[in-house]
Amino acid sequence: MTGPRLLRAGLTLIVTGLCTAYILWKIDLGRTGRLLAHARVGWWLLACAIMAGSVWPLAWRWRLLLAARGVRETLGWLVRTSFVAYAAGQVLPTSLGGDASRIYETSRRHRGAGAAAAATVLLERGLGGAATLVLAAAGFALAVGRYAVGGYLWLELALVVCAAAGAFVLFSTRLHPLLRRLRPLARALRVERPLREVYLALHAFRAEPTLLAAMFALTLVVQAARVLAIWCAGKAVGLDLSPRPYYVMGPLLFLVMLVPFTVNGLAVRESFFVSFLGGLGVGADAAFSTGFLFFVVTIAVSLPGAAIVGWEAVRHAGQPGATR
Repeated sequence: MTGPRLLRAGLTLIVTGLCTAYILWKIDLGRTGRLLAHARVGWWLLACAIMAGSVWPLAWRWRLLLAARGVRETLGWLVRTSFVAYAAGQVLPTSLGGDASRIYETSRRHRGAGAAAAATVLLERGLGGAATLVLAAAGFALAVGRYAVGGYLWLELALVVCAAAGAFVLFSTRLHPLLRRLRPLARALRVERPLREVYLALHAFRAEPTLLAAMFALTLVVQAARVLAIWCAGKAVGLDLSPRPYYVMGPLLFLVMLVPFTVNGLAVRESFFVSFLGGLGVGADAAFSTGFLFFVVTIAVSLPGAAIVGWEAVRHAGQPGATR
């Protein structure tokens, strides 16, 4: 195992171990088990429907962004690839593993479109982050003086500021002189050409503000709907909270799930639920159960992708000339 991989494995064990220890310290396993055993299935199914249903508008968004870079693709294939990416995200580090899967599959299907594929996926990640932070700003406004989660509120405010700075770095032409200075380093690492192609494909969206505005609005609606999926998970275990605190919590949860040192946010997500909802007076057992049910929702949404991969592998193996 190489040095970077060893370091990452060590960090994974440390982060997951600390979060697991925190959860076990806070919850009663017997009481938590009873809560999960008596969870209301209808609310959980509604959470699944919200998350699964969001795949289609997001795939449509991806289709429009690809078309803007000259890559034509059907909505059906993009929905299929999105579900496969969800499945990949369950075994690769966080949702970024799913992004890598989408870039790889699109590049393989459209030769020479690797830069466009990477640029659109990165732009989608940026749009998702921006929408999440707009919700965070709204959550900050809703929560000031109302909820006892002060540390999280200031974190949300800091993230909003960082997002504005990130947008400037991404699209500003004033940084071109600085980027030129980094070219020798990129050339030495043999990544100058691919990075340049991706940057140019991404930067080209500056000329299409109407498209970006429309895609941002769509992303904001989808992200807001996904927060309701978390609320449904809470209702499934009997939490009598309005959706409002979840709009404070949701944006931070989406960012927590990007932590690159665990597989699919394992333990980090649940400890976040325990910590955040605990600040609202929710018991640790109910808070953990909410987080665990939301995790099961993400697993359920990934199952179609796993089935697609399995079916395609079987079909390929049965074709004449396939490697045996």
